[in-house]
Amino acid sequence: MGSPWKGFVEFTLPASPPTAFVSADLSSTSPVGLSLSPYGRSHIRVPSSVSEMDRGSSEPPVARNTGSAPSTSTGPVSIPRSFSVSCHPHPGSKKYKRTPLYQRSMSFDPGMLHNNGHTAYANGTGPGIRETGVVEKLLTSYGFIQCSERQARLFFHCSQYNGNLQELKIGDDVEFEVSSDRRTGKPIAVKLLKIKPEVLPEERISGQVVSAIPVHLDGKSAPGQVPTGSVCYERNGEVFYLTYTPDDVEGNIHLDTGDKVSFYMETNKHTGAVSARNIQLVKKKQMRCQGVVCATKEAFGFIERADVVKEIFFHYSEFKGDLEALQAGDDVEFTIKDRNGKEVATDVRLLPQGTVIFEDISIEQFEGTVVKNDPLPGRISARIGFSDKELPFGEKDTKSKVTLLEGDHIQFNISTDRRDKLERATNIDILPDTFNFTKETREMGVIAAIRDGFGFIKCVDRDARMFFHFSEVLEESQLHISDEVEFTVVPDMLSAQRNHAVRIKKLPKGTVSFHTQSEQRFVGVVEKEIVSATTKNASPNKNKEKDTEEGVIAYEDCGVKLTVHYHGKDLEGGCHPQVGDKVEFSINEVKRTGQQSAVSIRVLNRNASNAKRLQGFVATLKDNFGFIETANHDQEIFFHYSEMCGDLDNLELGDTVEYTLSKGKGNKVSAEKVTKVAAVNGIGEDVGVTVILGKVIRPLRSVDPSQTEYQGLIETTEEGGTKGQNYPFGIMGMANKADCLQKGELVKFQVCTVAQTGQKMACNVVPQRRAMVECVKDQFGFITYEVGESKKLFFHVKEVQDGLELQTGDEVEFSVVLNQRTGKCSACNVRRVSEGPKPVVTPRPDRLVNRLKSITLDDASAPRLVIVRQPRGPDNSKGFSVERKTRQPGVID
Repeated sequence: MGSPWKGFVEFTLPASPPTAFVSADLSSTSPVGLSLSPYGRSHIRVPSSVSEMDRGSSEPPVARNTGSAPSTSTGPVSIPRSFSVSCHPHPGSKKYKRTPLYQRSMSFDPGMLHNNGHTAYANGTGPGIRETGVVEKLLTSYGFIQCSERQARLFFHCSQYNGNLQELKIGDDVEFEVSSDRRTGKPIAVKLLKIKPEVLPEERISGQVVSAIPVHLDGKSAPGQVPTGSVCYERNGEVFYLTYTPDDVEGNIHLDTGDKVSFYMETNKHTGAVSARNIQLVKKKQMRCQGVVCATKEAFGFIERADVVKEIFFHYSEFKGDLEALQAGDDVEFTIKDRNGKEVATDVRLLPQGTVIFEDISIEQFEGTVVKNDPLPGRISARIGFSDKELPFGEKDTKSKVTLLEGDHIQFNISTDRRDKLERATNIDILPDTFNFTKETREMGVIAAIRDGFGFIKCVDRDARMFFHFSEVLEESQLHISDEVEFTVVPDMLSAQRNHAVRIKKLPKGTVSFHTQSEQRFVGVVEKEIVSATTKNASPNKNKEKDTEEGVIAYEDCGVKLTVHYHGKDLEGGCHPQVGDKVEFSINEVKRTGQQSAVSIRVLNRNASNAKRLQGFVATLKDNFGFIETANHDQEIFFHYSEMCGDLDNLELGDTVEYTLSKGKGNKVSAEKVTKVAAVNGIGEDVGVTVILGKVIRPLRSVDPSQTEYQGLIETTEEGGTKGQNYPFGIMGMANKADCLQKGELVKFQVCTVAQTGQKMACNVVPQRRAMVECVKDQFGFITYEVGESKKLFFHVKEVQDGLELQTGDEVEFSVVLNQRTGKCSACNVRRVSEGPKPVVTPRPDRLVNRLKSITLDDASAPRLVIVRQPRGPDNSKGFSVERKTRQPGVID
């Protein structure tokens, strides 16, 4: 801590430097004065001893006339470090330039100092600079000082203290010089002087809290730090700030920012910092209130207060912020003022969403029963603790918008309003067993249509479709068309003549049935067979919704002759019965209408006039027709999809089918009543073991429709007796039925014998394709392979085996498939054989590197990027979260 007053020394420099630092006998020198007054300068004599100097106080010493009487003290006079020393020219002498204090001090002879064997500096080179500190420890003959200007703890001997040692106490401020011990070389304090503390005026100062002491939510101070706040006061137009701690506040009250206070000032002995103490609260700052905007009009609005159950008016001119962004539901804070006898909100400001909380919601959940639902508010009866309670609830207290009915078994939480402590039920959720408590009638149906936010249900017991809204779906499950559901029918609130479905619950598949089927099986004879409503020129997929003409079956039940209708979808085995066929069936009755029909129809025996059934293999599938390879594998037969009995989506290349031949217009042969049957052995049982290499010299007609022959032809290429021999092949001879063999491709195959004809054919034909990957893009690529007119073959990355990532130049094996809809070929089953050469990164040209290094930011001719439009994200915020950095000249990332 520095000296409590500042002084000035005025003297006239002699022609030659003085031989003493400051001598008590000043008769041989020019008059020297010491000014201790902070208000001006006065010439006084130099004290004759250090003890006279020590008698100084915060008040200015009385000026005395300079005398020439000799002094009894021969020691040097200590001048406080904080004194200012100024030099003035002697009247009539030459004007001297002011010399800094440390330069003048160094000009004196250090040998004249009396240090009791210690040098003035720690290194023993000269007199030291005065420092201040606090006595930290004091024993009989020595003690320790804690330095104020730096982190150091110095030893001192009591003989170095100039004054009454009995008056020196722990905590006193002292001034000293730093020296070194001649035995240990350690720094020690010498020439100690006690500094009398500065006494601040004992007057209360009025101020204001500018920073309150931070407090945790539990009311305790933040851990790991000393809690401090700050106050300010004004003097002569300047504002000063002081710190304070909780111990400085009187009355154990918590101060908030803006509170008016009064206090005393106190100086810390160790640091010299001035702080506030004995703080008293003068006037509490007017508290800010919080609330939620509940209504907005053209020029004003209303706020629901968070402290009382009340709304307060505010004008838009009092809103501090973007008025266009203000809307109902926003959290705000405000100050209440009285205007014309009414309370209004002023200085309205937005708060972060979720700041204002009106109620506390219990963690525990309770179960209860709805005893009143209409009109709102409803009421819930529940047993809470050991007593029965009735709690109100509103339409916003339900978790979903599902309609509540009286008697519903529900689960809920209890909400307690912080303002008036009233309780109500909230977070209401219907329990699964609620339908066991209510008296409602549940119906079943199937989702028939879904629109945006609503849909229609096909009811089991009603003709009309029932409207429903998505908000009435329980369990938050996603509904799809044909889902089976259970629901309750209630009158529409807007129209009593209309009903709608509520409380919709999804059911497992197979729960809802629109029909009842007899367990008894009946036998009858087909009187009228089904005639398809689709034409052979149209795809059946486009006419699935069209009805077919019904067939009729005659049968007897208890001696009564009856007839029943049937549909093609009710046939078993995919076989269409003809007139005269004996069939077995069950009776199905529609619940809603009572209409009967035959189902699960199975043909028992056919009329003798039925045509012979043939067997073949699916060779080609187009948009609405296909071709069947005959059992001899030498021809193909056309068939239309309308002649297919069974699920067309399950039909694939190579499937075994049964069919009947018929002749149409122009005596063209086609297949009818095509039925998929269990698979049989391929071409023949006599398959050779030898694997032969060959080349395709003629593809199948499905690959090249211009050729007249159906069969493809392979020529052997191996050396030996079989070279040049040709073997035909069909769709059943292909190892991969979807593979599209092209003319000229190399293949491996085996030879088999057809059992019916004895003809030798190629079987297990596997192409030997190898090509290079031309390029790979995001999800697809191209192979350098010629197919038809195209020089490149497309492939998708999903077709690459083992999940490998192909690179340009890789050698691959693959199969070629033909898209029947588009007529284009693509590669599948792509397998990498060998990796291509790794691409070499081409270095930047030297001319470009040299140019980039030579470019500076100040170069006007250097290429620059001009920002035309700042990037924005989808939410209109900045698109980049990483801060951009300025490129350093000559540095290449």
